[in-house]
Amino acid sequence: MLDNVDKELLEKIADLHEVPTGAYNIRKNGGGESRKTTANIDIINKTDKPGIDIIIKPNTVNESVHIPVILSKEGLNDMVYNTFEVGANSDVVIIAGCGIHSCGTQNSEHSGVHEFFVRENAKMKYVEKHYGDGNGSGERIMNPKTFIEAFDNSVIELEMDQIKGIDSTIRDTEIILHKNAKLIITERLLTDGEQKAESNIIVTLEGEDSSAQIISRSVAQGNSVQNFNMELIGKHKSRGHIQCDSIITGNAKVSSSPRISAIHSEAELIHEATVGRIASDQLTKLMTIGINEEEAEEIIIKGFLG
Repeated sequence: MLDNVDKELLEKIADLHEVPTGAYNIRKNGGGESRKTTANIDIINKTDKPGIDIIIKPNTVNESVHIPVILSKEGLNDMVYNTFEVGANSDVVIIAGCGIHSCGTQNSEHSGVHEFFVRENAKMKYVEKHYGDGNGSGERIMNPKTFIEAFDNSVIELEMDQIKGIDSTIRDTEIILHKNAKLIITERLLTDGEQKAESNIIVTLEGEDSSAQIISRSVAQGNSVQNFNMELIGKHKSRGHIQCDSIITGNAKVSSSPRISAIHSEAELIHEATVGRIASDQLTKLMTIGINEEEAEEIIIKGFLG
């Protein structure tokens, strides 16, 4: 049974105000809370370890799957292994995400290993949001690992957001793109206080005419620390672009290391990275219309993270 805390977490991480339409699997405090399958999307428990298999039939279009995870008890260490099979010619949206409510002194942690196999000509949008709240002193920890293999002519769009309230995270993402497969990653990350975040992304352009665009935007506040390590590997005629932009305030620290490796003469790869404070002219412009400095910073940061 979902209580008000659970419902608030679901709203933050999956925009759910009620039971979603389509297929879904809601996981709460280490166990299954509720599930629904459809004629085209099946969800099956793994038998050898905690987690589920999500099987999307070929030619499934305009359908969605919600698989949010919520932790509202202290002291939990939840680990799941999820496998997604996205059938050929499908066009689907998968909405995941994890919310942790800290209510005590013990740490709460969720770690997930997610494998995706996106078959030929399929299109998949994957949205993952991480969020933490609560007044407890226990740390909220999330360590997701994502592996995606995108087959010929598939299109992958990833939105990976850490909204607020996560004390420690290490996010590992590895993607292989086959012939003419296309990838767009948008990562948004906000840390504050003593929080730490690390994002490691490796994309291999394995197939001819594959392409990837990685856009990472972050804001580091207080004494928080962020580390970004991103790599594009071009093994065939391909195109790739990495762009990492960060705003830093207070005593925060940001380290960004985009890397490109061309192993084919027709691999076209670009990387860019910027780290800086909020421009003073932006603050001044907003303050001239009656907004104080703190409010002006909030507006700029909100716009920057999109």
